[in-house]
Amino acid sequence: MAVQRIRHRLTMVKRQRSLAWSWVGWLVLAACALQLLALGRIAMMVVVDPQSTSLQRSEAWRLMAHPEDMSWRQVWVSDAAISNKLRQAVVASEDSEFFRHNGVDWDAIQGAWQRNSRAEQRAVTQRANKPAKVVGGSTITQQLAKNLLLSKERTFLRKGQELLLTFALETCLSKHRILTIYLNSVEWGDGIFCSEAAAQHYFKKSAAKLSSRESAKLAVMLPYPNFYEDLPNSGYLQGRTVTILSLMNQVSLPRVTPLAARVSLLACFCKVSSVCSSFH
Repeated sequence: MAVQRIRHRLTMVKRQRSLAWSWVGWLVLAACALQLLALGRIAMMVVVDPQSTSLQRSEAWRLMAHPEDMSWRQVWVSDAAISNKLRQAVVASEDSEFFRHNGVDWDAIQGAWQRNSRAEQRAVTQRANKPAKVVGGSTITQQLAKNLLLSKERTFLRKGQELLLTFALETCLSKHRILTIYLNSVEWGDGIFCSEAAAQHYFKKSAAKLSSRESAKLAVMLPYPNFYEDLPNSGYLQGRTVTILSLMNQVSLPRVTPLAARVSLLACFCKVSSVCSSFH
């Protein structure tokens, strides 16, 4: 009887392990399927404009909780309807190496980590009542990956997803296309998304007609748009605007042709097909 009980227990343990590994396998397959779905969505963005982003949907749900205060401005516009001055200002302010890196600026990440470590040490030494100011090293492509398809969670898993999506964006889309989608979806205030809505809200004009100073000011607002929406005349905002104004001309924008867009689309679908075939 004792031997039978031992055999029965061993059999049950094997079944439980088999079931556990089966669940792990299904979870891995589900994760792969979700990544492939995201990759397919990114591939379509070569020619199809995304209707909304994960960040926009999250903010819409938040604002719907207070419908009496809800205000939503979002207008997708074509390349020609976005001032090149704004493109230059945003790159100069947010990601000066945008046209030279492959989606991740490792030097910027290391620099941000070092600055954050020093800020935390100062906060501990001075026994500050407020937390240390944290700065990020995310590129424009990383910000777009996060805004498009991810949540606001700050976990290692989400950061890993962000890196995968960042490389997918860089693989499938041209730098010009990435910047266009970014400017048409980024948040510029409470319920204000895209450059056109921001230009209309702050300067009562279209994004195509923004001046260099106006473009620089909008670019400087990007890290903390809700804060600067309430303090449009802050000293830092004005000073940083002058700095970005002086750096804008150093940003050289690539020339884009319809042929380049078609070549990018073909190359992207070839790479996606190659990735999909590797799973068979």
